[in-house]
Amino acid sequence: MSGEPNATRRHFLKAGARSTAGLAALSSMTFLSHPRRVFGANDRVRIGVCGLHGRGMDHVRNYSRLPNVEIAAVCDVDENVLSERVAAMERRGIPKPQMYIDVRKLLEDKSIDAISIATPNHWHSLMAIWACQAGKDAYVEKPCCHNLWEGNQLVAAARRYNRIVQHGTQIRSASAIREGIRKLRQDWIGDVYLARGLCYKWRDTIGRAPIQPVPAGVHYDLWTGPAPRHPFTRNRFHYNWHWFWCYGNGDLGNQGVHQVDVARWGLGVGFPNKVSAIGGHFMFDDDQETPNTVSCVFEFDLPNHQRKMMEFEVRHWITNHEAEIGTRELGTPEPLRTARAPKLGPLAGSHNTIGNIFYGTNGYLATGDEDADTYKVWVGRDQEPQPSVHAGDELAHFKNFVDCVINRKREELNAPIEEGYISAGLVHLANASYRLGRTLHFNPETERVIGDDEADSLLRDGDRGYRAPFVVPEQV
Repeated sequence: MSGEPNATRRHFLKAGARSTAGLAALSSMTFLSHPRRVFGANDRVRIGVCGLHGRGMDHVRNYSRLPNVEIAAVCDVDENVLSERVAAMERRGIPKPQMYIDVRKLLEDKSIDAISIATPNHWHSLMAIWACQAGKDAYVEKPCCHNLWEGNQLVAAARRYNRIVQHGTQIRSASAIREGIRKLRQDWIGDVYLARGLCYKWRDTIGRAPIQPVPAGVHYDLWTGPAPRHPFTRNRFHYNWHWFWCYGNGDLGNQGVHQVDVARWGLGVGFPNKVSAIGGHFMFDDDQETPNTVSCVFEFDLPNHQRKMMEFEVRHWITNHEAEIGTRELGTPEPLRTARAPKLGPLAGSHNTIGNIFYGTNGYLATGDEDADTYKVWVGRDQEPQPSVHAGDELAHFKNFVDCVINRKREELNAPIEEGYISAGLVHLANASYRLGRTLHFNPETERVIGDDEADSLLRDGDRGYRAPFVVPEQV
């Protein structure tokens, strides 16, 4: 795999003042990396789940199904959500965990072995770095970083503290799609030269939300964390934060990062050499900052003068089903849960088209998404369809993480943080190209944009900086 990150060779702009602030903030905490626990046959991994409004409850549900896991703690900055989710856990028969509002307090508990992070994107890297420094392993939701630089810092922290860090791109554990990727490696469709990722998800307008007082029970300063402080609105809070640059990365970094990861995985590539993205915010007049329609192209220069290419599209409304993705032929997902994806529109579920298409010299192969673990192949000049293959086990990715926490074999992770960082990096490069309105030429070895300091700066901190004391440290 090309483009493996190397923290020692990175050097970005705007370093000086933030280094002092970041190290000072860390030194004020009581985090100490403790020796890793050796698990016995009857021991259970004690996990703290951070962020419970949406995806976090999927974490809770899946961990509760694993016999060697105890959900020992939960953390959320909204006390209303925290109490509701713990009550729901007790109704499911899950023993009541310790409850935290501030993740720093949770990380001080030396009995916790690992944390599982399902917070907004702008918290992902910092929380995972703090976990590594506290001697805890981490499952971190996608994308693992809000910008390229802090993802590199997370990789460095995982290595320095020898922690198990799994990225939440769970398709890496989907058995049918894993089989499909193996078929690509076996030249089922010949020499694969192009991957196309699709994120066509029915997204309604978020409207406009007025400034209002912070709701009772919401610790808004903690929720804001590393991001700049803005007046509270409903659109800058639960779920809709995805559509604001300070906290999210648009649908390219929300749903799309899964398919970016699969496309890169199937092609067998790392960082690209060239990225170009165009798009916009179409149809709706609302508060959303990120584009709801965007087209991206990535080029990869490989050894022996080989080259591969990736296309990626995000669409937000009425669209078609390419390569039968989203149809009954290639697996129709059930309508998505409203807790995970509100405001999908009246025809959500089977009207989404989420997956990947790989093109080779002798055919093409299409895969579904994490809710439709399936693939189908068309071969030959006549594009003869082969039988589709279906599977699916959402539990597999969490089990893989827990197994590696116990056996300490980082090489057995299905989605190690090094891979998650590169896939998230492609998202950030495409978003930077879109925001700057130009093609970016990238050096995978130095992980710098060539001859474009403005782009490097945007990839360094997303043009927002960090708000003390929630600062990603310069030295981990």
